[in-house]
Amino acid sequence: MKIYTKTGDKGKTALIGGTKVPKSHIRIETYGTIDELNSYIGLVNDYITDEATNTLLKEIQDRLFTIGSSLACDPEKEPKLKIPDLKEEDLTALEKAIDQMDAALPPMKSFLLPGGHIAVSTAHVARCVCRRAERSCVRLQEESLYVEPIVIRYLNRLSDYLFMLSRYTGHLLNAPEIPWKPRT
Repeated sequence: MKIYTKTGDKGKTALIGGTKVPKSHIRIETYGTIDELNSYIGLVNDYITDEATNTLLKEIQDRLFTIGSSLACDPEKEPKLKIPDLKEEDLTALEKAIDQMDAALPPMKSFLLPGGHIAVSTAHVARCVCRRAERSCVRLQEESLYVEPIVIRYLNRLSDYLFMLSRYTGHLLNAPEIPWKPRT
């Protein structure tokens, strides 16, 4: 099977279910951002050596494929297709990990600047891409284009997880947190 099909050469692509849309469609932009986020999660995972974190990040990548599948599907045709779903347990797993990391960290006393170690900075980049993906999903909703509500909740929680992961990773690496000191 060839990787190129030439079907997109005129700026159109097909959703799962066959519906053709422009490549500039917000649904395409949204699941493209999810794909970008998944790539950054892979990069974060490559920089982290904590085994439990590596396992959870692989699970997160799987869930992002689930989200991408859901977003790439024509919502009117999805009930007839077998698309995997997110579950409440997926959010609970993120919350549990957030709470565990938070318990190991000192309280935050100021806003933090991304940096201190490449693993910390990369986790912050992933967090920013996650927030963009979340905004794109909200935009889909605002334009009356269906997105499962749990997807937005998951992305919101995932961005919180990535923030805590950046702090926790810095803690494990003895990298200093960089407080924001606003100019007065």
